[in-house]
Amino acid sequence: MQVLQKTQTIVRYQTQNGKVSYGMVEDDDILQLSSDFSEIVNHELNFDGVRIKYSDVKILEPVVPSKLINFGWTYAGHAIETGGKAHLKEPFLFLKPTSSIIPDQGNIILPPSDLTDQVEMEGEVALIIGKQAKNVREEEALDYVFGCTIFNDVTARDLTKKDPQFTRGKGFDTFGPLGPCIVTGIDPTNLQIVTRLNGEVVQEGNTNQMSLSIPYLISWISQVMTLEPGDVLATGSPSGSCPMKSGDRVEVEVEKIGRLSNYVK
Repeated sequence: MQVLQKTQTIVRYQTQNGKVSYGMVEDDDILQLSSDFSEIVNHELNFDGVRIKYSDVKILEPVVPSKLINFGWTYAGHAIETGGKAHLKEPFLFLKPTSSIIPDQGNIILPPSDLTDQVEMEGEVALIIGKQAKNVREEEALDYVFGCTIFNDVTARDLTKKDPQFTRGKGFDTFGPLGPCIVTGIDPTNLQIVTRLNGEVVQEGNTNQMSLSIPYLISWISQVMTLEPGDVLATGSPSGSCPMKSGDRVEVEVEKIGRLSNYVK
């Protein structure tokens, strides 16, 4: 058994023979693990001796969470551009179904135009919870984060503007690109986010610009619901969200984590 180093890049993937495993990224390779997720979040790794080329496998969603929790309007600029309040006193909360999640390189499928004709991207940092959390104190909140990944909160903006709740506009299948990896041991409160549409920068911001801090968000939501290992907390998006159309490619890049790329169909 190998103890997980403080900073490590972990992926969940499928080999050509259909086997699904977790592994540690090392340069252009993946060191395959026999450990399951419960062992990994406890910082216990079992390398089974297999080294695979990253390019030879299909990268999957890094986790299959029990909950995909989203915080909205945590950046003043995005709140203003989408009709929210620039400075909230407490979080704006919504959930996405796990059926919305797709991996890196997966396709975002646009719904029929009679359902929505304004689908936009929102690049975000997402937190992966590492241990059960309930009534967590703010000063201890980051201790419950196993690692960070990248999220694209795809949104039918015309629907969120007219529905009293965001469930429909946020909940279509494929509206939750997540990945490509989990990076442990990094500070989520100071990460640069850049979203590109067909190579052009449309969003740029840093988690240090959030109007509500990440430790506060974790503490606040843990008063509402118990967080379980593997749960995903999407921390909100900077300004610049704009429509996507079929044929587009959207990329969300977060420093120290990497790039989440998806195609629009």
